[in-house]
Amino acid sequence: MVKGSSAKRRKGGQSLTPRKQSIWNIVQLLVGTVIVALSFNMFMVPNGIASGGVSGLSILVQRKLDITPAITQWAVNIPLFLAGLWLLGKKFAAKTALGSILLPLFVLLTANWPTPTHNPLLAAIYGGIGVGVGLGLVFRGGGSTGGMDLAAQILHRYTGIPLSLAIVCFDGCVIVAAGLVISPEVALYALIGLFVTSKTIDFVQSGLQLSKVAFIISDHSDAVADIILNDLDRGLTRLDGHGGYTGQGKAVLMVVVGQNEVPKLKQLVKAIDPGAFVIISNTAEVLGQGFKVEG
Repeated sequence: MVKGSSAKRRKGGQSLTPRKQSIWNIVQLLVGTVIVALSFNMFMVPNGIASGGVSGLSILVQRKLDITPAITQWAVNIPLFLAGLWLLGKKFAAKTALGSILLPLFVLLTANWPTPTHNPLLAAIYGGIGVGVGLGLVFRGGGSTGGMDLAAQILHRYTGIPLSLAIVCFDGCVIVAAGLVISPEVALYALIGLFVTSKTIDFVQSGLQLSKVAFIISDHSDAVADIILNDLDRGLTRLDGHGGYTGQGKAVLMVVVGQNEVPKLKQLVKAIDPGAFVIISNTAEVLGQGFKVEG
């Protein structure tokens, strides 16, 4: 149970007004779709890296039927968007509307950009990074590119299949098809591209800033709290805890610090109570005053 928290906090950034936030979201969506389209045309298409999704499917269709990828993407995205609008509702479908139309458009407009490499491994890595950066920006802007993700949402909603499993199934089908249509080797490169894309999306959304969360159990919790507030200049939260063996009540101090502040935190705690029990672990993202403030 949260008992209380300090009033002393570092000043955070200012949130954007709703209008500015909407504009910023659209900018991220536009920039993200352009980056995805460029990465798709410069790395994925020339090397046949069909790493899942509607984009991967469009590469296979181009290889077999010589149909421009953008046409295939529109042909799949638009019906899926209409199905999502009907089955999932207006609010959900609105997030995919712009991306479902814009991504194929930018793919069409950048179709003739030259490829920097014909090495499939390099294409899978750099293409995966580019697609991941673009999709990360789209997701940060609150949007989506639709496609197989929308199909996975529908499948999840009406069958109860976990969303992650539904996405893996659709992407897996495309990659298996790539192995049959193009070559098994290309399917392996597609797996590399898909892995790189997923890790890059995580990086774009969480950023480089690695924070640590510390839980401190001490017989001198008031003194420890005071030195953290004043010397480390970090806010903290007091939690009520009880010893599993003794049943004795103890205060548990929870404090989030930057990675470079961990040594100082340990020194301060040790100076007050050398026998304090301290748990320090990684945390992927921290929002709020003193850390990242989302608009």
